[in-house]
Amino acid sequence: MVINATDKKVWDSLARVMDPEIPVVSIVDLGMVRWIRSLEGGGHCVGLSPTYTGCPATEHIARLVKEQLLADLCGPVAVEFVVSPPWTTDWITATGRQQLSDFGIAPPVGSVSDKRVLFGAVKEVPCPRCGNIHTRRVSAFGSTPCKAHYTCLSCLEPFDYFKCL
Repeated sequence: MVINATDKKVWDSLARVMDPEIPVVSIVDLGMVRWIRSLEGGGHCVGLSPTYTGCPATEHIARLVKEQLLADLCGPVAVEFVVSPPWTTDWITATGRQQLSDFGIAPPVGSVSDKRVLFGAVKEVPCPRCGNIHTRRVSAFGSTPCKAHYTCLSCLEPFDYFKCL
């Protein structure tokens, strides 16, 4: 895919929009931005996939997208929610996964393309602080519904795990 200079500016601007619940990861690195389109007469429309249905931050993120693009570029801004196919953790970039880990949140283990990962046993999740795989799930839900709460049996630190969705 060839990206023209204007599109690159839009993508660069969107890369500065951080997820409000994980403020070290952009919505681009989370894979939430599906596409951008130029609007007739100027401006842009952004296709945005919520990380899960009912995510309370979805409307806030749409507002952040509009504010960022209006601050960086001229023209009207529209956001269209794209729910099919639904967002998946497979779309998180390598940079996004590293940023999650650096922030203390274990990135998803496995891929949802293998549906067994969604229904299998509790995952062997490496600790984002010390890297040890000797961890234990404390709760299926962490600080948000898309995370589970774990503790490391080596360094004894608690941490969130971003579930495969």
